[in-house]
Amino acid sequence: MTPEPLQILQANYSDAVHAHAIVQLLAAYAQDPAGGGQPLSDFAKQNLVQELAKRPQAFSVLAFDQAMPVGLVNCIEGFSTFACKPLVNVHDVVVLASHRGQRVGEQMLALCEQIALQRGACKLTLEVLSGNRSAIRLYERIGFTGYQLDPAKFAQWGTAQFLQKWL
Repeated sequence: MTPEPLQILQANYSDAVHAHAIVQLLAAYAQDPAGGGQPLSDFAKQNLVQELAKRPQAFSVLAFDQAMPVGLVNCIEGFSTFACKPLVNVHDVVVLASHRGQRVGEQMLALCEQIALQRGACKLTLEVLSGNRSAIRLYERIGFTGYQLDPAKFAQWGTAQFLQKWL
């Protein structure tokens, strides 16, 4: 018997199964070393899905192996002023350890790309820790590259860096 294929779908924040899956998967990611190695706060667990639902620029993609949630991508739409079009930032990519290496992330990101195109986005962006080699290999395999201006014209400016300031 052939195993059932993964189900990859855009999450419905009003669906209790989807809402539970989002929190469960993000909590697993938070405790993973790549996600910071800390438990997700009770505040985030209790409020995440309703806060995402309030934001029309947010969307999530889920992967289910039969009834078991195994993957999550959270995306937030931004805006490129130079292109004068939306862009979509891939904010979280979660694949449970049991399903890594099975192209779950690739399938979820393909749906994210389709949704971004439907929204008229000019690009997808994401940030990844430099030590997360398997994630970097995935992102490069599906077409992500380091951001820089035209190297022939602007080589002296180098590549972009991701910075943050906690508030």
